[in-house]
Amino acid sequence: MSTVTPPSSSQVAARRSVRVARRLTYLTLALVCSCSLSPLRESQGADQGVDAKQFAETVERGIQFLSKTQGADGSFSRQAGIGPTALAVLALLRNGRTPDDPRVAKGLEYLASMVQEDGSIHPRGSRLANYETCIAATAFQAANADGRYDQVLDGAVTFLRGVPWDEKKGRDKSDVYYGGAGYGGDSRPDLSNTAFLVDTLRECGADSDDEAIQRALVFISRCQNLESEHNTTQFAAKTNDGGFYYTCALDEQDLQREGAAGGLRSYGGMTYSGLKSMLYAGLAADDPRVKAAVGWISQNYDVTSNPGMGDAGLFYYYHTFAKALAALGESEITDAAGKKHDWRAELVAELANRQNENGSWVNENSRWLEGDPNLVTSFSLIALSYCRPEAGK
Repeated sequence: MSTVTPPSSSQVAARRSVRVARRLTYLTLALVCSCSLSPLRESQGADQGVDAKQFAETVERGIQFLSKTQGADGSFSRQAGIGPTALAVLALLRNGRTPDDPRVAKGLEYLASMVQEDGSIHPRGSRLANYETCIAATAFQAANADGRYDQVLDGAVTFLRGVPWDEKKGRDKSDVYYGGAGYGGDSRPDLSNTAFLVDTLRECGADSDDEAIQRALVFISRCQNLESEHNTTQFAAKTNDGGFYYTCALDEQDLQREGAAGGLRSYGGMTYSGLKSMLYAGLAADDPRVKAAVGWISQNYDVTSNPGMGDAGLFYYYHTFAKALAALGESEITDAAGKKHDWRAELVAELANRQNENGSWVNENSRWLEGDPNLVTSFSLIALSYCRPEAGK
């Protein structure tokens, strides 16, 4: 096991300051809103186009589905690891349930039983230690308004800081692995897991200039189809459309992701993950990398499919789509034809249309576990939490 550097006193103080601010926000919202909606990190913005009644009914039906599928031990789909449980707990918390709600409390108790001695959160022997720790820590952070999970979170963050490939693991900045994170152990890095790690560090109080986040930005930039000083890999100029792909650390190209010019094909889920991560790393709207990503999104705007992948990973796409556009702070996206789209209203309508009679969502394309209704319903509810209409509408 590699040596993990504990958080500095300034990092601990920063996390505590963030927690105090969030506690005050939580209490304020509780006083002004009888539905006790949980606070969001990103600016949500009022969206007059969202049908408030449709939004509320769709969310409630999804919550009721999850209320019926939780295991006696507090887990959801435990055969798939703790990821579905952590996502379900997060989905409930982001849609108005509190940490003391019986279902949430039961799920958190189950996740707490998975905390390991090194601070990671996963079942013993899991090959997904990074991914599962990221998702679980994000759920604990969402439930930590009163500081009850401070110790768990400090341990998780310490563990996560030791995950990415860097000098301590024999990789310098010239290496395509540098700054990236994989599922766990010594697995190759990919944009999805690196983005989850950036999300978690930010949620737990890290600033955009945090060293781990800035190292991650090096890897993330190399997963963008944009030739620049930030990406000089063999793939950068072959597609060059500003979108993102899964990983630059390839032993051989994945033919399904290969573009016509021999590069790596950009697709929706990764492009929104890449954009979000760049924004979290402090890049401004006028940074060429951000402008190129937003340009790709404008050219490929879609709420009916995962651009570049069709229905594969569709609900993962929906949740990265919503998080990224909320972080971008734009209420409308202009498409390739010049038409403006109220993305929140369109996403709510699309998810309402795709919802099953029992309140669940499930993908007919089961790739990446999206045949599991617990996982997919959680992704959908998380996506919807970024589409909340203006209070009182």
